Amino acid sequence: MILVDSSVWIDFFRGARTPQAEKLDVLLGTTRIAVGDLILAEVLQGVRDEREFQQVRKTLDSFEQVDLVGREIAVQAAKNFRKLRDLGLTVRKTIDTLIATRCIESNYTLLHSDRDFDAFEVHLGLQVVVSSGT
Repeated sequence: MILVDSSVWIDFFRGARTPQAEKLDVLLGTTRIAVGDLILAEVLQGVRDEREFQQVRKTLDSFEQVDLVGREIAVQAAKNFRKLRDLGLTVRKTIDTLIATRCIESNYTLLHSDRDFDAFEVHLGLQVVVSSGT
């Protein structure tokens, strides 16, 4: 299953022609796509008007929904953050640590365009979708 990060959904809904948004377009209808609860919140909070909010929500609701955080993931995310910090790497956002950890623990592949996930891929085994241009 592929979990799609908000960085990609936002570009996709804005019509940005990034390699990741184009990869998402190719994957739609052919691959199991999941939307995490935290990702849903990130995407929806950026929508400016009610009509667009409802359209985006309806679209995202059509995919498999994943609860990203619980006690075990929270604890493991803290451990992962500390491992990376010990390597001299600082992840800028806690939410990215939670998303990456859930993907690692559940064997999800992540489609993203956020450099904060790179350390998780290199040092902790996060599986990512490789798109042309990345």
